Amino acid sequence: MRRSVTAVTRSAPAVPAALEGQPAAPGRAPSQQRARDRVEKILSVAAALIAKSGSEAMRMGDVAAQAGISIGSLYQYFPDKAAILRELNDRYNASCRLLIAAELGKVKTKADLKRIFGALLDVYYQFYRSEPVIRDIWSGAQADRGLQDLDFEDNRLNAAVLAEVLMRLHPKADPARLRTTAFLVMHLSGSTMRAAIALPEKDGDAAVEAFKSMAIRELLAG
Repeated sequence: MRRSVTAVTRSAPAVPAALEGQPAAPGRAPSQQRARDRVEKILSVAAALIAKSGSEAMRMGDVAAQAGISIGSLYQYFPDKAAILRELNDRYNASCRLLIAAELGKVKTKADLKRIFGALLDVYYQFYRSEPVIRDIWSGAQADRGLQDLDFEDNRLNAAVLAEVLMRLHPKADPARLRTTAFLVMHLSGSTMRAAIALPEKDGDAAVEAFKSMAIRELLAG
């Protein structure tokens, strides 16, 4: 479990490995390798700037200059800073969905669910604590409707995977209730992580452990 998660979440110097190689979704979808390389360079530069000074301080002019392109070329790919942030966030979410689906797909018993879901929470908490780019984007999501929509959709998709697991483990339970439980657990997982990384580490650790206990108890109860 730990090994497979590390392969996804290990960070590169600028862009987290989880974000590398994912399809871009900016204003102009690149079809040629040169254009794709340019998009990757833009995102790498943006991630480095965010890691250094935060997304609020990142300027499109600085991104263009450090990426070695004109500001006009930058706008062809990303019409504004929010588009860059959404692309970085969307790539991360896509990577996480693959991981969650793969790990939850291994669940055969309630003991498996307890172990795997708990480990996923631990790994994501550690990742958010150590990854400044995603932490910054995630913290700013509450002020950006586009990022909020991405977050909601990501929770919905992950909840669908979790709901399938719950229906296998609790075949006699009401499917609608299990789907609601799965969505709330996924949504509250994100809220808990946001709160935890804003707290001193000791308090954040305690918050995550408390939520883990509550969430797993609810999931196992069906």
